[in-house]
Amino acid sequence: MAFIRKFETTSGATGVQVCYKEGGRVVKTIHVGSASTPEALERLVKKAQGIINEKDNPLFDLSVFDKK
Repeated sequence: MAFIRKFETTSGATGVQVCYKEGGRVVKTIHVGSASTPEALERLVKKAQGIINEKDNPLFDLSVFDKK
């Protein structure tokens, strides 16, 4: 499960991350960026949503090359 995490940085800006959970624990975090204006924050959230959508619906399904 992926979700967008917003948090306050030490400089007072708002940080945006994409976090992935498995079994109730965060297993991967991608830092998208930090914003100090509402407009910049909106752009970062859209970018983070794009990362999630890209992972959910990849352009190419590379799993066909996985050897089992």
